[in-house]
Amino acid sequence: MTEKIILGIDPGTNNMGLGVIEVKGSKIEIITMDILKLDKLKGHPLKLKKIFETTLRTIDHFHPDELAIESPFYGKNIQSMLKLGRAQGVAIAAALYRDIPVFEYSPRKIKQSITGKGGASKEQVAGLLAGMLSMKAIPEYLDITDALAVAVCHHFQGKGQVGDDATTFSGWKAFVSQNPHRVKK
Repeated sequence: MTEKIILGIDPGTNNMGLGVIEVKGSKIEIITMDILKLDKLKGHPLKLKKIFETTLRTIDHFHPDELAIESPFYGKNIQSMLKLGRAQGVAIAAALYRDIPVFEYSPRKIKQSITGKGGASKEQVAGLLAGMLSMKAIPEYLDITDALAVAVCHHFQGKGQVGDDATTFSGWKAFVSQNPHRVKK
């Protein structure tokens, strides 16, 4: 039976969502879910330090096999995107520091994976996850369900599954070079 622990992170500089799931075959269970509240910390460097420390502590406590993280997206404010990118970067650095493979997903890909619609709302994602993961209640902070959604999305992608012989490719060029017999001339 395939077993894997996935840490999902929804990076943020005010609230960072964390969700750890365990996958046993086709069954997904929540191990833990939490929010890291950063809004009371003074200065961006202190927030980044707290993100790094919390990510390391979570990894050391739950021993995930992989980290799945949401990629920053460009909204209206470029400064917000830069801060989110830094938050994501220190979480990734913490995982790499512990030799945990990292997988990144766009918000649209995560929503599509959970709801079937890339433009779904956070509330729709939370509602479907609640049913899918047998949650008793939806957490107050949707950053938590966003983090769980990243982890579940990663599982649904089937990347790096234990015992999985599937090959991944970095693009068409890599695919063609490893599969010349599949190219029509």
